[in-house]
Amino acid sequence: MHLTTDVARRLRRRVPVLIAVLVVIGGAAGVVLATTGGHPAQTASHPAQTAGPRAPVPGTRPAPAASAGAVVPLLGASADANRAVPAVSPAPAASTGSATAPPEVAPLRGLRQADLLVVAPFSLSRHVLATVSAQSGVTSADPIEAARITVNGTQEAVLGVAPSTFRGYAAGPVAASDPLWQGVAGGGVAVSYTMGTLDRLALGRTVTVTGRQAERLRVVAFGTVGIGGVDAVVSDSVASSLGMPASNAIVVSAPPASVTALTARIKAILPRGAAVEPLVTLAAAAQAGAPPSEAGGSGGLSTAQLTAALRAAESRQGLPYAWGADGPASFDCSGLVEWSFAQAGVPMPRVAADQARTGPAVPVGQLQAGDLLFYHTDPTAPGYISHVAIYLGNGWMIQSPQPGLDVQVVPANFGSQFAGAVRVSPRLAAAVAAGLA
Repeated sequence: MHLTTDVARRLRRRVPVLIAVLVVIGGAAGVVLATTGGHPAQTASHPAQTAGPRAPVPGTRPAPAASAGAVVPLLGASADANRAVPAVSPAPAASTGSATAPPEVAPLRGLRQADLLVVAPFSLSRHVLATVSAQSGVTSADPIEAARITVNGTQEAVLGVAPSTFRGYAAGPVAASDPLWQGVAGGGVAVSYTMGTLDRLALGRTVTVTGRQAERLRVVAFGTVGIGGVDAVVSDSVASSLGMPASNAIVVSAPPASVTALTARIKAILPRGAAVEPLVTLAAAAQAGAPPSEAGGSGGLSTAQLTAALRAAESRQGLPYAWGADGPASFDCSGLVEWSFAQAGVPMPRVAADQARTGPAVPVGQLQAGDLLFYHTDPTAPGYISHVAIYLGNGWMIQSPQPGLDVQVVPANFGSQFAGAVRVSPRLAAAVAAGLA
């Protein structure tokens, strides 16, 4: 499942580390930027997958201001799911000689927003859980396991959970799927919609998951939970067999208005080495109605930075899409953004949902070249940000859309999948990227 931190977009490196503890799962985008997960945005009149004529770089001007193994931060994951599948796709039951009852999982008893994630490279004690739970504003807090583990040779962010209690934190369609959680309880792995479709995994088949030792786990479902950057979910018993630290993370639900203050209070009571990260960041400037030039407390891109980023992006036209790729010869959607801005000396987080936190929200009527456009396209988590494009001005945008297509300049899409736009602040971008790393 695409469980949506964003700690800087997931780097898909093939590394020797067997298990890397998830240090922070970073936040999803804010109010106007509903978080999303999957494929490139499209409209009936301007399909995103249809390349338009090459557009010249627009004239630019300064934007207005607006454990086993090493500990490695989760870098998030945003890519572009392409295949249309049901909102939650459970694998058919494996055929056996005799019928067996599915594992018992408690029914869904309401949804809870996953607002904060506490995580450490070691098990968190019951005292820590009790102290977090007792904080004013906390409506629920449940222990889970969170680590980076190799799946089919690539490091992925994985959660170990108690299906009966954790399901309430998932996105609605996923939370309601009894077969999905029964499959997880039965020892299978549920993978994100993005990972399942773009990595072309087959439901019902097995993947190799390497922890203490290599294990073969059956893919029981595609579905996005909604905690940024998480790519797969297993049961807590499977997490234990893989060597993930027991209860090294806590998922917390709290009223949105109290998240900022609550984050600070929880941070103050955590043991050394533990961290807490908001999973939802409110777009305060957009809420308050402040124009981008007054939001964020910092300036936007300089003329030189803006020109360099746009020229870098346009220089990649015609290069292929590859999920998890960040250049220079192939890209996924957020990889193109990260690489292009890096050429201008602006560090960016790796995942689209994190990139949506790199500046103030911008109304469509005030868009300028260099602004980032975000989309939500994941049917299993309709509010999860999964796709990003760079606005070029004059009604055009550049994107790396999906497998089988190349980096392309197309008409900017403001249809039903459009989630919002931000104007990049180098200071905020660097802070988000550094905080997640």
